[in-house]
Amino acid sequence: MKKMKPEALDHVAYRLKLLAEPMRLKILYHLQEGEKSVQELVALTDSGQANVSKHLSMLASSNVVGRKKKGLHVYYYIADKSIFQICDLVCKNLEQNARKVSDVFQ
Repeated sequence: MKKMKPEALDHVAYRLKLLAEPMRLKILYHLQEGEKSVQELVALTDSGQANVSKHLSMLASSNVVGRKKKGLHVYYYIADKSIFQICDLVCKNLEQNARKVSDVFQ
């Protein structure tokens, strides 16, 4: 981050903000398995179509996911797999912190 222009930090903040929403993380989690239609994601996330579509639109406009039309359905897929590196790093850190806390109580 030291070599970044201050204006670039807005873009970084927006990318991180995308991951700050549990529904978007659920969608990304399910898309790891492969492309899915909106209807499949609605069923997998136990959410409404409007809500899933809204989050998919945000992810697509940021090029995190891509979409392609097959017949009457639109299928979404992971377009930027580096997003999982961020998630893995956060998960690893949370796990380490949980271990530290757990060690205190044992």
